[in-house]
Amino acid sequence: MTLTVAGTEVARIGLGTNRLGSTPEHHAFLREAVEAGLGLIDTAHSYSGGDSERAIGEALSPKPDGLVVATKGGYSGSGSPEELRAQIEQSLERLRTDVIDLYYLHRVLAETPLEVSLGAIAEYRDAGKIKEVGISAVDVGQVEAAREVVSIAAVQNHYNVAERRYDDVVDYCEENGIVFVPYYPLKGDGPPALAQIAERRGATPEQIALAWLLRRSPAMLPIPGTTSIEHLRENLAALELELTDDEFEALG
Repeated sequence: MTLTVAGTEVARIGLGTNRLGSTPEHHAFLREAVEAGLGLIDTAHSYSGGDSERAIGEALSPKPDGLVVATKGGYSGSGSPEELRAQIEQSLERLRTDVIDLYYLHRVLAETPLEVSLGAIAEYRDAGKIKEVGISAVDVGQVEAAREVVSIAAVQNHYNVAERRYDDVVDYCEENGIVFVPYYPLKGDGPPALAQIAERRGATPEQIALAWLLRRSPAMLPIPGTTSIEHLRENLAALELELTDDEFEALG
């Protein structure tokens, strides 16, 4: 199960890193994760006060072949071009790279129109410092508006078996060749059938929840967060779980 992101074919389960620190233990974890088959690491300028990006740069520079690193900017402040340019420059430095594979506008902020914020990111894409552009926490109308400014390769929204508010965004992304990256893919309580299917399949409920996402749409690439290599290997093992029609329907 793979998808192409920033010109690279990656496994359809990535890694969220909002709790990652710049420590020897986390550096070792990142290297082990890549060796285990991880293809997409998702971070942000704001995560762990910048330590998440620093850890990735320290542990994985030069970046291994086949690895895509995505980051985000514009979570707080005004989302102005000046702020975004400064954050992109900091992300490039922390990640120890000349080119960011995938860069998201982290939030659409009320102070600055969407097209103005994205315009600053598009400048970096046009300059060759960002390969692909994404957008986060948006509805279909905002994705459409974003695509008027710059080509959108990925959308990252809160979505999982218990949180279906963005069903229409998932469908829109699938129809338009956009990768849908659900954050918090394991948050919340799923339906009772989740535990029942997990027990029957000899899997964890979390693995079944990930398998449901993968079955929900071929555009889906969840990014469960962890700093445990054992947990990461469990997550990646969900790539081998294919739900039956009955199991998928039982989960709603």
